[in-house]
Order: sequence, then structure tokens, then C-alpha cells
Amino acid sequence: MRTHRLLVVLTSLALLLSAMAGTVSAKSSGLGTTALQKVQHLGTTRITGSAPKAIEPSSLAGEVRPDPELAADAANPYIKNNTQASRVPSAHVPRPAPQDIVDATSSTTNFAGVNHFVQRTSGTGIYANTQFSLEPPDQGLCVGNNFVLETVNTVVRVRSYAGANLTAAEPINQFFGLAPEIIRSNPLVFGDFTSDPKCYYDAPSQRWFLTVLQLDVDSASGDFGNHAHQYLAVSQTADPTLGWYLFNFDVTDDGTNGTPTHPSCPCYGDQPLIGADANGFYITTNEFPIHNAGFNGANVYAMSKAGLEANSITSLTAFNEPTLAEGQAYSLQPTTTPAGASSASVNNGTEYFLSALEFTGGLDNRIALWALTNTGSLSSTPALSMHVKVLDSEVYGLPAAIQQRSGPAPLRALLKTSLASSVLGVRPASLPISLVQSNDDRMNQAIYLNGHVWGALNTRMKSPTGAIRTGIAWFDVAASWSGSTLGGSVSADGYVAVQNDNVVFPSVAANASGDVLVAFTLLGQDYFPSAAYAWLDPNDGTGDVNVVSWGIGPQDGFTGYITLDPVDHSIARWGDYSAATADESGNIWFATETINQSCGLSTFVNTGFTCGSTRTIFANWGTTIAKVTP
Repeated sequence: MRTHRLLVVLTSLALLLSAMAGTVSAKSSGLGTTALQKVQHLGTTRITGSAPKAIEPSSLAGEVRPDPELAADAANPYIKNNTQASRVPSAHVPRPAPQDIVDATSSTTNFAGVNHFVQRTSGTGIYANTQFSLEPPDQGLCVGNNFVLETVNTVVRVRSYAGANLTAAEPINQFFGLAPEIIRSNPLVFGDFTSDPKCYYDAPSQRWFLTVLQLDVDSASGDFGNHAHQYLAVSQTADPTLGWYLFNFDVTDDGTNGTPTHPSCPCYGDQPLIGADANGFYITTNEFPIHNAGFNGANVYAMSKAGLEANSITSLTAFNEPTLAEGQAYSLQPTTTPAGASSASVNNGTEYFLSALEFTGGLDNRIALWALTNTGSLSSTPALSMHVKVLDSEVYGLPAAIQQRSGPAPLRALLKTSLASSVLGVRPASLPISLVQSNDDRMNQAIYLNGHVWGALNTRMKSPTGAIRTGIAWFDVAASWSGSTLGGSVSADGYVAVQNDNVVFPSVAANASGDVLVAFTLLGQDYFPSAAYAWLDPNDGTGDVNVVSWGIGPQDGFTGYITLDPVDHSIARWGDYSAATADESGNIWFATETINQSCGLSTFVNTGFTCGSTRTIFANWGTTIAKVTP
């Protein structure tokens, strides 16, 4: 999910488990409050599954799920800040020179990842035909030891470096032992809401980590319940196709199950972000009330990495709602360190984070560098400290919705015909090609390498002709310390921009040798959604936009059409994030959302609305996994 996540109509969601987690002790901090919180052990699991099979189309009833946020643009009105309406005048929208767009070289390979057909049709046993049709995928990727683990909303699958399937795609709820998302009986039976998966491979320990948020729901009505959790799995060996340990902790924060009491809760932790250093594993969330409008800020959860890997962890350290003089903190992006490089050892271990400081939908020219110190204490008696430094940066701001290139869109075409009513139960209508959502300007994936913290975000910008487009702002932050006082500066920054088109949802990755790239989706009036990357250099700036896989059709999913999803206003969901990482040989891998299929209305209808098992009637998103050898 994302901060502006919109309601996705028609059904509510489901209940089954609740899990224990509690506050053992708490103390005041200069940056929020800290508390020890219980971690619950849930047993073990492994990835199973079978090949996807086509499913007969049905009406929208029981096909798409809602999100817990109560209205469009739910977060921005509630992010408290002490700044002017906009830090930077609107006339200062970035107008960088565009990069050239080129075909990627022979040093790049790629293969198709999970697509919507696979996501919707995955599941075995009681999980068969229990997946919702979901947009967007929310891309997770981790690689190592000749394995590629991909996770999206809401499945997980393991491949080899050559792209061979080592497991089938398995529903996230099946992997974690939760109730199926929906059982399509009469009446419908609803299961746990899960979303926003992420994964990480820890090269030093050769262990895999997988996370997802969870909310309880009522099994009969589908209404959201009163508890939410963060779920976490850690592999038992270097092989992710074998056993995993399962954990969760409560994030409800309404005073129950030992959680702290926060305003308007029960709450849930939106878009969990993950990172790691030599000592710890870290999850940050944005806290929203489940049943009310509002935003409480970010929470940071720190866990002993060794304790997770040994299945011996009993508690974590929570930093609740750290704030800034400039405004309410949100989306603190933890860092990871490339395979073969060393994490920060200063102050007995330091985990860095980056966050954006644009609170109002305008422009800003600051970012925040955060640091969690004394992480070496996580394996014994945790005694962590949080630090923050606000840094001047290049200008960035809330990105705009993206125009699409016109092309075959069989769902859109079907909605004009009588099949709209007979198959989908909606009135036929002639609809425009949808725009594509670029979400917001929160900080995306961040990395730590040799004293520097790299990150990137979506931003509004102007093309050379003056047209508003969406591009990427990237930052290279040099961290420094004076005793226990955090310092730092933006040592380099820049933009990724293309002439009259858009790049969106960046992920920065580096290898131990210092090669840095940013991966993203390229799309717009001239390009179908394509997988691409650009090299970043502190001295030379942004390199060419290298396309590894060209999209072959437009986004044609239900969130882009007002008769199927009236809340998204014909702006199709996309992203909400990509992923990138380096392997032990220095290759950089990334995965991002793309459109890898195309067909016309007649083929769509004659293949059971699957275009040859490449999509479903409701969505056609795909993903591309790429390896770049520097």
C-alpha cells in the first residue's frame, strides 16, 4: 500500500488470526519514545505451489479487495509540519537536461517475473482460487547463492540465476499459514489482509528475509478488524526453497496486547520498509488508524539479526513516532549494504535511514539522514539511540500522473460492449485510456556503501518544452560524526529525466566495487511501460537510460477504469515500488513493473480473457527481472 492508497471497491476484507506482541518497558527519547516489544514465534514453513491454471471469469463481487485507508489522498492532510505551505516556490520545478534512451548492452540479461495471471491463479489445496485481483504488484527482489527470490502482492517464487523456476508461485497467505484471502463459496468467506511484501538476502549469514503487513478482518462481512501485525520469515539455511522460521509482532498500538497507546488507534503499519547492518534487521512503517482518518507518523523496529536467524529472538526495540522540527517523519527508508562490503561500524554499529521532507504537495530542497547507533547491543541488552540531521538537497516535489501511449487495451474495449454487463455486471461505457499513478515523493530504496548513503525518489519536473512530467531525483549523502553528533551533507545529487516521457519508482543499488545504478520503469506517450536503469556517478552524474526490456502494451487494469474502480478516477495504480540489489559477484539485479503482453479484444474473448495465460480479465501487469554486469 502507499500513503495515498485509494479504496478499491466492492468487498471488504477478512479476519482470522491475531498474534501477541507487547511492551515490556519504555523510556522517553529525543526522537519519539522507545520500547521493548515482544516477538511471537509462529513455527516453520517452506515455499510450495503448483503451476497456475486459468480460472473462469466472474463478476467483480469478491474479485477485488479494499484497502484500509478511508479516502483518496488519506495521508497528506494529516502529516503535521511546521513549515510554510511550500519550502520552494512552484516556479522552481526542476527542469533538468534529459538523458538519452538506449538499448541495454550485451552485458545485461533479463527474464519475465511474476505477472497478474500468475498472482491471481496461484494456490494449492484450500488456497486454490482464493487470490484477489490486485494492482499494483509492489515489487520485492533478493538474490544470492544462485537463487532469485521474487515477491509481489501477494505471492512469492524462487528462480535460479538463469531464470529457471525452482518453486511455483505461492500465495503469501499460504506461505505464512494465514487464512486464504477469499474463499469463493456462497456466502463468501474472507481471510487475512496482507500487502506490501519485501525481501532481503543477507550475504554474510547467507539467510533470506521476507516481510509483509497483515490486518485482521471479519470472515463473514470482510470488514477490517481491530488488530494488525507485521509478519516476518527468515530462512533456516542458504537455500530459500527449504525451511523458514516464522515470526510476527503486533503493530495495533491501541494499548492492547502490550502495545503502546497512540491516537485514533487501532492502527496498522503501512508499507513496511526493510534494511539490515551487521547486527540488526530493521523494519519501518507509516502508522494509520484502521477505522478513522489520520496519520500518526513513522515507527522503527530493530531486531537482532542473529536472534532471528537462530530462531531465538523474543523481543525487538521499537522507536515510536520520531519527529523533526521541520515536521512529522514518514517513510524512513532503512539501508542495506552490498554483498562483499562492510556495514557502518562507527558507534558500535550504525544503521542509516533516509527520508524526504516534502510535507505539503509542493516542492522542497531538504532530505533527512537518520542513524540508529549501538546496534551491536541488539544481541544482548539493546541500548540504541536515534539521531537525525536535516540536509540541504536539490529540489524535488510531488509527481504528476502519467499519460500512456495508446495501444491494445482489451479490457477497455470490452467495457464498451454488452459483455461489460453480461460478464462484469457494469453498464457499457466508452472510457478514455487511463493515466498511470506515480504516487508521491517519499524516499525509495536506500543503500549504504563506504560512508555514503544513496537514495532516490519520484519527483515532478518539467521537460525542455515546459510540459510537466515525472522523473527521479537521486542523492549521495556523506555521513559524518563529531563524537555522538550526527553530521553529513549531500555530496552529489542529480536527476533522471527523459524527453517528453517519464521514469518512475526508482531503486538504487551498488556493488562492493562502487558501481551504482538506479532502476525504474520508463513509460509515457512514446513508450509502453519498460524496464530500464541508469548508472549514477558522483562526478559525472546520471548516465544514459538503458532499456533492458521494452514494454509491448499499455496498462489495462481495473484500477484505470471508473466503471470498475470509481475511487481511482481513471488513474491506474502502478508500482508502488521497484527493487534492486547486488550479488556476490558484483552483478546488479533489479525488478520492476512492466507490461510484457498485448492482445486485441477478439483474442481476449476467445482465450477466456487471458490472452494465452498472460493476463486475467481484470489486469495485465507484469514484472521484469534483470541482471546488469558492470
